Amino acid sequence: MATRPKTLQQARATYTTNRELAWWVFMRISGFLLIFLVFAHIFFNNIQINVATVDYAYVAARLSKAWVKVYESFLLGLAMLHGTNGLRYSIEDYFKRPGTRFWLKAVLFTAAGAMFVVGVMALWAFSYQQMGDAMNAVGHGG
Repeated sequence: MATRPKTLQQARATYTTNRELAWWVFMRISGFLLIFLVFAHIFFNNIQINVATVDYAYVAARLSKAWVKVYESFLLGLAMLHGTNGLRYSIEDYFKRPGTRFWLKAVLFTAAGAMFVVGVMALWAFSYQQMGDAMNAVGHGG
């Protein structure tokens, strides 16, 4: 198994295409960005508030804000792309037969694309404020 490059100079010498070099750079930048995005997500959803008081009304109120939906969509997309590319690297490393690699990557990309679409639809397709108001009306008997 080949050793992965650790510096930009090693990556330039290792990868024969600009596409692979771009993915190598992307993985470093996206990993760095994800650290801050995830910690901000945890801060806003678990530390800034009392987690014991989180209910549907809180989630509905939070997801009724457009900037939260954009932030969560960006976090989902970047995490999915970073993770999918990492799994693509693993497939390239551990499966030597081209046919096996092709089908494994086809399944990986299809599953990742479907999960991203479902995740974004869950964020954007519903009016969480209306659903929250309806849940409150049902929960309070009227």
